[in-house]
Amino acid sequence: MPCEVKPRFVLLYGSQKGQAQSIAEGVAEVAEEHGLVAELSCLSHNEKYNLEKEKSPVVFIVSTTGDGEPPDNALRFVRRIKKKTLSTDHYKHLSYALLALGDTNYANFCNCGKTIERRLQELGAKQFYATGYADDGVGLEVVVDPWLDGLWKAIKGALSKMASDRTGYLKGEAGDSPQETPDSSIPDVQLNLLSIAERQNCESVRASVEPVSKFASAASPSASATQTAVSDLRPASPAGSPGLASQSHGDASVSTSAPETKTKDTGVPHVELAASLTRSLPPLSESSLNVPALPPLYLDVSLQEVDSVERMDGLLNKDTLYEVSISRAVQLTRGDSVKMALLLELDISAYPTITHQPGDSFDVFCPNRGTEVEDMLRRLGLHEQRNHRVHISLRKDNKKRGAQVPPYIPQNISLLYLLTWCLEIRHVPKKAFLRALVEHTGDAVQRRRLQELCSKQGTADYNLYVRDPSLSVLELLSAFPSCMPPLSLLIEHLPKLQPRPYSAASSCLRHPGKLHFVFNVVEFPACSGRPAGRRGLCTGWLFDLINPVLVFPGKAESSGSPALPKIHVSLRPNCSFRPPSDLSVPFIMVGPGTGVAPFIGFLQQREKERQENPEATFGETWLFFGCRHRNQDYLFREELEDFESSGTLSHLKVCFSRDDQEEEEEEEAEAATTISAARCKYVQHNLLLHSQQITDILLKRNGCIFVCGDAKNMAKDVNDTLMDMIKTELQVDQLEAMKTLARLREEKRYLQDIWG
Repeated sequence: MPCEVKPRFVLLYGSQKGQAQSIAEGVAEVAEEHGLVAELSCLSHNEKYNLEKEKSPVVFIVSTTGDGEPPDNALRFVRRIKKKTLSTDHYKHLSYALLALGDTNYANFCNCGKTIERRLQELGAKQFYATGYADDGVGLEVVVDPWLDGLWKAIKGALSKMASDRTGYLKGEAGDSPQETPDSSIPDVQLNLLSIAERQNCESVRASVEPVSKFASAASPSASATQTAVSDLRPASPAGSPGLASQSHGDASVSTSAPETKTKDTGVPHVELAASLTRSLPPLSESSLNVPALPPLYLDVSLQEVDSVERMDGLLNKDTLYEVSISRAVQLTRGDSVKMALLLELDISAYPTITHQPGDSFDVFCPNRGTEVEDMLRRLGLHEQRNHRVHISLRKDNKKRGAQVPPYIPQNISLLYLLTWCLEIRHVPKKAFLRALVEHTGDAVQRRRLQELCSKQGTADYNLYVRDPSLSVLELLSAFPSCMPPLSLLIEHLPKLQPRPYSAASSCLRHPGKLHFVFNVVEFPACSGRPAGRRGLCTGWLFDLINPVLVFPGKAESSGSPALPKIHVSLRPNCSFRPPSDLSVPFIMVGPGTGVAPFIGFLQQREKERQENPEATFGETWLFFGCRHRNQDYLFREELEDFESSGTLSHLKVCFSRDDQEEEEEEEAEAATTISAARCKYVQHNLLLHSQQITDILLKRNGCIFVCGDAKNMAKDVNDTLMDMIKTELQVDQLEAMKTLARLREEKRYLQDIWG
């Protein structure tokens, strides 16, 4: 009997940090369960697919990076399809669907996906399934999961239609085929899309769905078996974590309230325990569960004892990196400031080829924390093998499509080096990882809880106890002591340890041979699963390095010469986030907190330019800065006031969100406008106070505005304020204001350097 040939479709991804790739690989893995074959390729591997001749459905899954740019591995594809020489019917034969990943906290949401879709349609391609725009700001799963659920029916419908069209063509009936309409060619799929205006409701939406995962089909035998097996497990009742406010999470509602004392009929009081990372409450604890399909194992990992191990204390592949000394470290904040801001000066004089401009950023390469690496080794039962050599290869029975040994792991390294420099051991475990951990957990109660956390029904708990508090793999394993995963599982599921980017806070004209940067020491509070708070990985590491030489506010710098710590960095030139090359162009800078850092470099450079070109005409400069307290976290106060006094900075507008109104020293002449100076708590309030001048600079004088700082709140608030200012000053509606801002972005006159 001949083998049945399954229908095929092409699956293409463009991914910067691996999320789009992971989703695409998940789709490919479960395609067989739906009677389909997915031909998976990265968009950069154009030798593996040929869209010019493709007759099967094509599914694109792409992310967006930077300022709306395509991922590195999608850049060539985007450039190729944007060629103006292509005809409008170039892709008339192509039938496609697209899932775009983005983050509404950043500019140009899902821009890569939108660019690809727009160009495909301009070239005649037909859409067979509604495009999904997933927002990482509220959880990709809000859109990804329903989009994936409807994808299979859409692919089969597209295959059927394409086969029907081909049959009709062969019979000579192609001319009589009914004309396509959007309603007939695109399945009616309802996606849970979020508009910017609905962001305030995102928490309740997020709680009713689950993060990106490769779910077994509810209709498949494997899914049914899994659900039955899971539902037979009932957890005991370990102690929970009191003191959390009650929250509602939709269908997966759990009470996270503090223990409530009740009295039984016998008159004996008892305490109802709260839910926690390791314990659930009804209805979740009594529910049948839909858990993800078990990710296929694909790596073989062995540890080899060697006679002599070459000691490796730092990074390999140093050719592209610069090892530089930290020549100076100063604490900028004072007293009991909520955040600790530090300025570090790097000595780059040994590398005359390093050239940086104000607005550029650079990467700092930091290791995982030594104590956490040691704890992980002990947790895996491998502490005695810490200096053994790690050998990684693909399993002979590997069934994972596109499987490869992680290219970022060098050969001939020790286990200690692997966990110190290669893997992000603080990574928040995805649901697929939790599902894999279930198989290595001995205790039935703990197995059930891990199944709950990775299930659809346990989405609210996953968000509350794992995702939102940024729980690390090590912290999770500590909470589930009977879970003993093999090393191979960590290598398969943990991403590459990424360098951390920082903005340059100096100009080489003012500080030749030096490079300054500023950062807050990040603090993660204690939570269920994290008994004690911890510092951010890179900021905590830097703080420990410089603590012996740290200069505190109001104290003179030591004349001694203590040993200077060294770090590895690489430059990330930013060709757009720079002051205008035309000195006469006015520009506005918005940078509260450490967001002021790049603007210090802007102003240092402007000061030198004014000294060197005394006859030149310079455009006016505005800086909007904000912090909590004038006397605690007003960063670079003296330097900024000096810039203003010298005329380098035309207007310095500062606000303090926590100081009392009567302490405000600045009184504005425009007090009769819509907002008074006394009420300026945040930078957007100060912008609104100077609405006429700002819009005049941007819309009439061809000026620029730069925004640096927090993406989740500040950048969005500033964007909304600019929109309101344009509406008021130009007397236009919301749509026209949005178009105006979009034009400023396109002209590179509204630029952002923001982070989440």
